[in-house]
Amino acid sequence: MSHHPYRTYRTTVARREQLSPNFLRMTLTGPDLVHFGTAGLDQRIKLVLPLPDGSFTDVGQFDESVGMMEWYRRWRELPDEMRNPIRTYTIRAVRPQSREIDVDFVLHGTEGPASAWASAAAPGAPLVVIGPDARADETGGLEWNPGDADSVLIAGDETAVPAICAIVESLPAHVTGSVYIEVPTEADALPLAAPEGVAVRWLARGSAAHGLRLSAAVHAWGETRAVESTPPAGAAATSGAAGPAAPGAGLDAAAGAELADPNEDDVLWEVPEATIGSCYAWLAGEASTITALRRHLVRGLGIDRRSVAFMGYWRRGRAEAA
Repeated sequence: MSHHPYRTYRTTVARREQLSPNFLRMTLTGPDLVHFGTAGLDQRIKLVLPLPDGSFTDVGQFDESVGMMEWYRRWRELPDEMRNPIRTYTIRAVRPQSREIDVDFVLHGTEGPASAWASAAAPGAPLVVIGPDARADETGGLEWNPGDADSVLIAGDETAVPAICAIVESLPAHVTGSVYIEVPTEADALPLAAPEGVAVRWLARGSAAHGLRLSAAVHAWGETRAVESTPPAGAAATSGAAGPAAPGAGLDAAAGAELADPNEDDVLWEVPEATIGSCYAWLAGEASTITALRRHLVRGLGIDRRSVAFMGYWRRGRAEAA
């Protein structure tokens, strides 16, 4: 029997742990989680949240003979009061032998359905998870793809923290780089083990605008990188080589010299199929901030766009599209 890369899992809350003022870890359990894929990294999943009465409308999502696109079509056609909210998250940890997964939530009040559910859910509360099936021949939902790059730039806001932490913990010992994580408060900096050559900086937002501190940190990284790559005075004349190229110089069309400015309906998400060069950048978080940072790396610093993965996890002022 062939298995679809993704399947629907019935789970319940086993434990909840307050990691910091704004991060809550939910450990979910369920008998079928023995088959949950174990790719880790920035593995995306979908959470199907209960309706106000705690129910889940059956559109065939629990029937493995019904294709995902079919039950998803049925779900879209439901009236609003019967359509369970679906939100995208990343896995923090997978323990198939214990039939458990960890999902970290950012708590930001009760206006959003996911934060509202997590704030109130007690052990035993049901949650439906759509995630990878380890029995399938292939899987999806992974964007981290550094290739042979041995230097990394990782940047994101609090919504990217689970993915960033899982990625950093998986980095080989020889990798070097910088990690910038913007979070609401200083107390939201979480313990994170990184290779010796990887510097992790937690950026407390405080009263600053969302994305401001993250943008400043990545721009400062770019300035330091430019200084380090500039040859000493007179070196070019002595060797006969050309001087340092202006940012963005030498990029061909495939490398992405032309980056169109997105409109508000664009999907702000692009992941290179094959990384080019020794440096790889992974950016995730609020869409306008991440898009601007990606533009700065490619247009401003001349980094090949095939070495930059960027994911607009959410848009300021807009709920996740159905």
